[in-house]
Amino acid sequence: MEQLDHSLQEWVVDHRLGVLDPLLEGITYAGSFGAIWLLLAVVLSGVAWRRPTLAARTGATILVAEAVSGGAKDWLGRDRPPLRDPDPAPLVSLPATSSFPSGHATVAFACATVLALAVPRLRWPLFALAALIAFSRIYVGVHYPLDALAGAALGILIGLAVRYVGAVIRRFARRAEAR
Repeated sequence: MEQLDHSLQEWVVDHRLGVLDPLLEGITYAGSFGAIWLLLAVVLSGVAWRRPTLAARTGATILVAEAVSGGAKDWLGRDRPPLRDPDPAPLVSLPATSSFPSGHATVAFACATVLALAVPRLRWPLFALAALIAFSRIYVGVHYPLDALAGAALGILIGLAVRYVGAVIRRFARRAEAR
């Protein structure tokens, strides 16, 4: 499995299309620290949707996803692709953290899940954006495909957990108000 993972990553990097490089670099930067997701949440929680807690929930999701993926990276310690084979060079600077799971993919799929649960009619574009961010990390040369897939799965679980915890908190708050 590891050999397939390495081979797929090498194939993607070896077949980059120069005209797409700036676009996928931009997408990878937009996904950094959940910036694009927080912006989307602010827009969706604003005038159009009147959901004031959506931005806060998304911000909390970003923090949880960053913490969980960061802890997993520290624990698992997988080297990034350029440390195994530096040619061709990555299109972005090499992060100091290890590779598995992809933090960008974890945050992207966690936030896509939270936002899709709040605004179901946008689920396909939200998950398409999350997949594009995850793929961009492979394309720019700093992750393996399994890093992105693991991050996606972890992110969906985190998004569902945030939704569940939020529902439990709301239930307790309603009970407290009723007393």
